Amino acid sequence: MLSLTDQFLIAMPDLQDPSFYKSVTYLCQHDDQGGLGVVINQPLAMSFTELFSALDIDLIDTSIASRTVLSGGPVSLNQGFVLHTNTKHKWEHSLVINQHLSLSSSKDILESIAIGEGPEDFLILLGYSGWSEGQLEKEIAQNSWLTHPSDKDIIFKLPFKERWHAAANLMGFDINLMSKDIGHA
Repeated sequence: MLSLTDQFLIAMPDLQDPSFYKSVTYLCQHDDQGGLGVVINQPLAMSFTELFSALDIDLIDTSIASRTVLSGGPVSLNQGFVLHTNTKHKWEHSLVINQHLSLSSSKDILESIAIGEGPEDFLILLGYSGWSEGQLEKEIAQNSWLTHPSDKDIIFKLPFKERWHAAANLMGFDINLMSKDIGHA
């Protein structure tokens, strides 16, 4: 089995599931047991100020106060995650994805972010996306997703609304021109 860890899942235009419509999901883990990822382009109506207030964390670094929390996917909507660049600091609950990125789910990383001592680049997400054994492979075979190696600039630098097109453009085409009827050899 080919692992899709550190890949983008780019939703095909006809994928109508509201959790994934025109989404880009970053796959943090994928193996023969299934997959775990976070959607990187679906903002919630929640600012960092609101999130940190709800968690009783003082947001000292006001430069990030207006940033937006993202919906990471439809699973465990009350669970928070931070997708971030790696640092020398080790957080309590982290999944090291590769030499550059990790996914953390502990309060200590949020406390560091709040005082301006967190990772250089990060997204804060509520929920995640998960697939059981063989489920993702089946969805790819049914033309629900395109896959492509991830790009750190798309994850952290581009505005949310540009990420879907930019991820597809990595493959060299305009995703809006894609037909849902792709053939298989």
